[in-house]
Amino acid sequence: MNKATLLIIEGKHADYPGFAPALRKKGFTVELVSSGSEAIKCLAGDFCPDAAIVNAATLRTSGKRICQSLREKGKDLPILLILDPDRQFENGDADVVLTLPFTAQKLVNRIHHLLPGESNNSLHAGPIRLDVEKRVVTCQEKRARLTPRLVRLLTVLIERRGEVVERKSLFSQVWETDYTDDTRTLDVHISWLRQALEDDPNQPRYVKTVRGVGYRLDA
Repeated sequence: MNKATLLIIEGKHADYPGFAPALRKKGFTVELVSSGSEAIKCLAGDFCPDAAIVNAATLRTSGKRICQSLREKGKDLPILLILDPDRQFENGDADVVLTLPFTAQKLVNRIHHLLPGESNNSLHAGPIRLDVEKRVVTCQEKRARLTPRLVRLLTVLIERRGEVVERKSLFSQVWETDYTDDTRTLDVHISWLRQALEDDPNQPRYVKTVRGVGYRLDA
């Protein structure tokens, strides 16, 4: 299997490792740049990487602005952010965040989870990656296998992300029925979906309740 092409933004810092050489040894094609502005120039041309790695630890930064710029240029580009242990994550534009120390193999594993094309039927919304065929969803560091019903539920929410989907409409589409007088089972499935996606299902970041109306996927 051919390896992916990676855009790596990485500096030189004596206290923190660079991962570009290790990823090349693993068979990835690597385009290495040392700043966010250089990365944006690459994306402005014909270069189309499969994922971007922002090694913020070696750049002595939080990586926030770099990730924001990358997201503006390539809205569907998977982004992995590497932080030093003294910095807290405050970046909503990265799909995966790793805090040093960790091994090169762990980094490779996370990259594989990010890469598109593992199946012919996948859906993306921000950090959420749904493999419809394998019924697997990944979100940040979380990975879960879904029931067919939950796959349909998440598919509808992804296709209408940012919109409020009324409860009866959502129930009708997912359960494929005209009977929508009792949608309590929908609430149960929303709860299960939050457990698969959210760090704290009681304070959801992605699957939001719009009281008295329905649900909305914020991603």
